Amino acid sequence: MEEPIPTPAPAPAHIFRAGPLPAKDLVFSSSPGFATPAHPIRPREARPLPAVEKPIFAPQLKPANAQTVLPIILPPQTLRPVAFRTLTKKHNLTITSSGLGALASFVGKFCGERWRQEGLAEMVLDEVAKQWKRDNGGLILDDGQDKKLKNILKCLEPCMSGGKLDTARLSRSKSTASTLSRSDNLLSRPNVSRDDSQASLGLSALDVEDQEMEEDDAAQQDPRAYLRVVAAFTQPRLTYSISKKTLELNITSPSLMPPIQQKIAAFRNRYHLVHQRLLRNESFQTTTFSSTTGLATLSRSASNVASMTGSYKITPISNLLGRSGTSHLLLGLLVHSAAGDLSLTDLTGSAVLDISTARPIPDADAWFCPGMIVLLEGSYDDDGSNNSNLGSAGGVGGQIKGRFIVDTIAGPPAERREVTLGTGHNHKIDAIHTIAGAGYGWFDFLGTGSEKALGQRMRRVQRRVLGQEDNSVESEDSKRTKVIMIGECTLDNPRTLEAIKAILNDQLSSGDPSDRPLTVVLLGNFVSAASMAGSEKGGDSIHYKEAFDGLASVLSEFPSLLSSTTFVFVPGDNDPWASSFSAGAATLLPRQGVPELFTSRIRRAINNANNEANLRKDIDTPGEAIFASNPARLSLFGPVEEIALFRDDITSRIRRNAMLFPKTEQLDGEMADENDISLIQPDDSDMPDPEIEAAASRVPITPTTTTNQNVDKATTIGRRLTKLLLDQSHLAPFPTNIRPTLWDFSHSLSLYPLPTALCVCDAEAPAFCVTYEGCHVMNPGRLLEDSRSGDGARRRGGGLARWIEYDVLRRRGNVREMRF
Repeated sequence: MEEPIPTPAPAPAHIFRAGPLPAKDLVFSSSPGFATPAHPIRPREARPLPAVEKPIFAPQLKPANAQTVLPIILPPQTLRPVAFRTLTKKHNLTITSSGLGALASFVGKFCGERWRQEGLAEMVLDEVAKQWKRDNGGLILDDGQDKKLKNILKCLEPCMSGGKLDTARLSRSKSTASTLSRSDNLLSRPNVSRDDSQASLGLSALDVEDQEMEEDDAAQQDPRAYLRVVAAFTQPRLTYSISKKTLELNITSPSLMPPIQQKIAAFRNRYHLVHQRLLRNESFQTTTFSSTTGLATLSRSASNVASMTGSYKITPISNLLGRSGTSHLLLGLLVHSAAGDLSLTDLTGSAVLDISTARPIPDADAWFCPGMIVLLEGSYDDDGSNNSNLGSAGGVGGQIKGRFIVDTIAGPPAERREVTLGTGHNHKIDAIHTIAGAGYGWFDFLGTGSEKALGQRMRRVQRRVLGQEDNSVESEDSKRTKVIMIGECTLDNPRTLEAIKAILNDQLSSGDPSDRPLTVVLLGNFVSAASMAGSEKGGDSIHYKEAFDGLASVLSEFPSLLSSTTFVFVPGDNDPWASSFSAGAATLLPRQGVPELFTSRIRRAINNANNEANLRKDIDTPGEAIFASNPARLSLFGPVEEIALFRDDITSRIRRNAMLFPKTEQLDGEMADENDISLIQPDDSDMPDPEIEAAASRVPITPTTTTNQNVDKATTIGRRLTKLLLDQSHLAPFPTNIRPTLWDFSHSLSLYPLPTALCVCDAEAPAFCVTYEGCHVMNPGRLLEDSRSGDGARRRGGGLARWIEYDVLRRRGNVREMRF
């Protein structure tokens, strides 16, 4: 045992010390009556502090013991009464089984066994409901693919303390989460800068300053500064959400080989877009006035809601069971069943069709083939045939028994671009007013800016740049508004190079620099046969590169045009690399542009022209060559002008797969005049239901024809093709075995909302220009058409070159022809 350390005794005070005091300590007392020495207070001497090796901290308080929570396994059915009382009765929300299971797991883990006695579960469910409504989750609370419920529960985890919800910590986390959500929204949008909120709406993509442009800013006077080519693989992926009834941005990375579920999702998204568009049509709007009549009396001349005594109603296919002999209106996808029968399929099931007495609307201006979404009016006949594969689904998702006898068939009515975006522009007063529609004006469909954010401002820029300050589209001082579109440029044919040279000479014939085109669009196929497919006719990579080298030699003769114009090349099915394995068959859509390996000479020719022109960097926009995808989009002045470019022989594919109707049997290629296709004055003797025609879209018209004139063959074909594409809102409305597509990139083939112009290069169809629902559709056809005699021999004196000149300001195209 250790001995205690002795404590030294304190030194005695001076008065107890032996001997006299030092002289320095002897002073006279201030009180002479006592005559005793005084000890004055002297300042202490500065003494050095002892060296301390480590800092000395104050002792920390020991935290109080937090109340521990014993996790339990809480069955979802046990939590259901509390969830019904809190979510349904208090917040008017409906919870699914998956959502209830997620909430039960969370409450059992963080609230423990005291979740019922102390009301801990109700506090959690109440906060979850508030967060769900704040995030616009809809009326159904579920744990879906968007993982919104899981994200809410993940935010509540750090706020749980002792089984209770810490409101103070939750309020701090809400402020932080709101800041993060705003930054996440900016990051999820294409071409978005976090520094500027307006840049998230597309300003950064157009290089436009936040303030108004100055009048003397010469750097922005070239319209090509606002021109952008959007490839199919860079467009934002927008999908329709059934729960939110709106579009959502899909931020997942697309793949060239996605799972099979993506194929189903692509067709399902097409159906939802058409269905929600159709329900906004005036013929399907339910009137607020009660009606005693059974059917609707619809007329396009009646603009008053009071004139409508009813509306159409779409019946799901599964609801046909047990209703034999009744008339219905169906919306679905035309398909061929496994037995080879023509069927109609929607999200609830499929039914076999009987088209023996069907009549298309319009009679002679409509094409219908499998893969299209159509409206069918007829009656259901449950005769017990066509045994269905019901299984345990009870008819939902399978083929129902019986057949559906079709009386009329029509495409879903198209929707104008202004209605889809929810804005209408008045060029006379320069204003944007709200109109009834989907209201998708805040969505950036191409990554160039939304309509409501940039539309009005960019229209002012358009008028100033194009010389339209007087707000008159008919002004004579408009400059550089032409877009040249040349189709089927087979560069391996020497006559094609001569035709391109003649067209470029025609563009420079006036000598006015302001009369030069903004863009020259060259659409493939750029060779006559599939290249690098193993055939002698198609040639190898060397022959393909020589074809573009020949075009570069022709373009080098126009240096002034190369330095002031944008050349856009859209490939076809015969161009590499897709043609290497397709051998001329239909390739996958969308497809990449022509590889840079074959286009080096063209790029070099344009660079040389830019160097020789001595362009000023702050004023002039140099010429360039863009090898775009198929399809591609031309965006001019942001959301103001959108021109879709597509190369496909779609009319020949439609003729091979089109449905034939007994009452409208015609020879292939034989066309009817406009009196046979009018929707205003139909033939009452052959019309089963006249009101279904009023619900169909109007017939596309051309500015140069009237209803009293006969329509030529090219215009009639153009009307058929235009109505088919715009009603379907899709560039390839076919099954994947007829026109294969990349499932994850099928959104780039959508025509929703409708573009301002659509160029469909179809070499099998004649050239035409047709306007339908505000969208101008053009087909340049074949560039080269040699003059031939009656025996088929080509005459001397050259051939005929054909192209289209499109005016972006007036939104009108013109078919041009020239002998060379």
